Amino acid sequence: MESTRVVVRRGEREVAGVCGEQESWAEAASRLSAELGEVRDVVARDLSASEKVFDGDPDLRVATRPMTAGDLPDLRRWLQAEHVRRWWPTGDLSTGAVHTTYLPRIEGRKAIRMWVVEANGRSVGFGQDYRVGDHPQFALVAPDPAAIGVDYAIGAPAWVGRGLGVRLLWAWLTGLRDHYPDAASCFAAPDHRNAASLRVLEKAGFEQGTWFDEPRSDGRSDTMVGCTLTLGKVVG
Repeated sequence: MESTRVVVRRGEREVAGVCGEQESWAEAASRLSAELGEVRDVVARDLSASEKVFDGDPDLRVATRPMTAGDLPDLRRWLQAEHVRRWWPTGDLSTGAVHTTYLPRIEGRKAIRMWVVEANGRSVGFGQDYRVGDHPQFALVAPDPAAIGVDYAIGAPAWVGRGLGVRLLWAWLTGLRDHYPDAASCFAAPDHRNAASLRVLEKAGFEQGTWFDEPRSDGRSDTMVGCTLTLGKVVG
């Protein structure tokens, strides 16, 4: 791998260095963080520029966990939020319809895995992931059919605009191989008008690629931007 400059910040302090041979950005950040003393977690802050910036031991703890049937009321409320409905295909959001759509995924009867985002122990959003090749409509546009696709949303309005998106994706990325041991890359495709999501993906280490049109159930189509992340380079 090429030598990439990595910076780890903790409060007013920071340490910088370059990735070693065959060392990912996250692995380099973890190694450098030892110079700042006791650092329990290193998370991405902004990986979009030539200098990759990480936070050491952040106050905000973000984690993902498997969604359960007990989370469906929260999921329905999040799907009804205006900022989610704008970008997430929803349709019928009655209690029955939400159960019909999402319970098979929760129970493992569909090739889509659902999870909940927690910030400092509070459930604040959700996401789903899947192997792109299991969904032919995405396999046609993704660079790698074996990639792991991801969709996510911060559902709780109070947490929107607080920098949670990058932390959310980082928590998901660092635990991804627990569920997909052979995963080599990840793929996301937000609407081209969703500047906030595109920026979050860039800061988490995704690179923009092909633009494509995605048909909707109402007959219209939306233009999406394919974004890819190489796990070996970013996470290790």
